[in-house]
Amino acid sequence: MNRRLILASSSPRRRELLREAGYRFVVEPPRSSERPPRPGEGAGPYVLELARAKVDEVARRLRAESLADGAIVLGADTVAELGGEIVGKPRDAAQAREFLERLAGSRHAVVTGLVLALADGTGSLEAVERTELEMAALTPDEIEAYVASGEPDGKAGAYAIQETGDRFVRVLSGSLTNVVGLPMERLAEMVGCLAPELAPRSGA
Repeated sequence: MNRRLILASSSPRRRELLREAGYRFVVEPPRSSERPPRPGEGAGPYVLELARAKVDEVARRLRAESLADGAIVLGADTVAELGGEIVGKPRDAAQAREFLERLAGSRHAVVTGLVLALADGTGSLEAVERTELEMAALTPDEIEAYVASGEPDGKAGAYAIQETGDRFVRVLSGSLTNVVGLPMERLAEMVGCLAPELAPRSGA
């Protein structure tokens, strides 16, 4: 059977990570909106539920269009977590400023839920990846300049470690690519178990 990887995400960062790793894939973004976290909800269960919902929606669409045969759907969702509280993507500049004020000088985590599933519904794998980080103390002027740059837009925790955010955030433990939005080491393990023929060829 000719397997093909379907990325259920509109994230340009996830597309870039997959391309850099040598995966061949097509993009089918989910069409439904993400629900906000419930009070007291844990980051792990939350991101896993959202990732699962993305995969399920795209898989149903593929089945309805008779395109599920051989398709493997990949979904992911990423948030930051501070003191047990979820810090997602800021809705505007004011919330980005608020998130950065809370995270500045802190130790926090970035948590990604990852789901890889056969579109025909015959098998799937799920994982939650956690990376521990530390953010330097930031002055109000530094926060304002960073928010004004637009870099926090659409980023979990309102920063991008793969861009200029790396100057004030450092990884303490765990996967760096997880912070970008897709834990590539864990994904490689899952692909190897569920669909090894999709793994990039050596040197790709």
